[in-house]
Amino acid sequence: MVTFLLERTAPLSPDEAWRRLTEWPRHGEVVPLTRVTVVPPGPTTEGTLVVARSGIGPLAFADPMEVTVWRPPAEGVSGLCRLEKRGRVVRGWAELEVHPGPGGRARVIWRESLRVRFLPGLFSPVLRVSARSVFGRALNRLLRGT
Repeated sequence: MVTFLLERTAPLSPDEAWRRLTEWPRHGEVVPLTRVTVVPPGPTTEGTLVVARSGIGPLAFADPMEVTVWRPPAEGVSGLCRLEKRGRVVRGWAELEVHPGPGGRARVIWRESLRVRFLPGLFSPVLRVSARSVFGRALNRLLRGT
């Protein structure tokens, strides 16, 4: 199991940071070789299934994640979304937090714990570094809106 933490302060309101982080199909636009679908489509609630399909052709795999906590930010109150990874290849969880930050900005925390089936523990350091890199870039792009 590999766990990592990403933290950012963005020049956005907490509501706007939350909107950008939880616009699930956009994750597919910022994570290489990935496309994201949401079941059922529409507003996210607890029980929503977010499915990231990553890879090319026969090497592609699905990473289904169920939203188990959905608490958008409110006036002065932090937001929290927890996703439980339920796939055959990738297991674990991810948490996205949005806090009121200094000067009206948003403080964002992305915490994730993942295990890749068939990947020996020997590769955990490589997985940790690559996950932090890929998801760190994705987080930056989501918050920038690009």
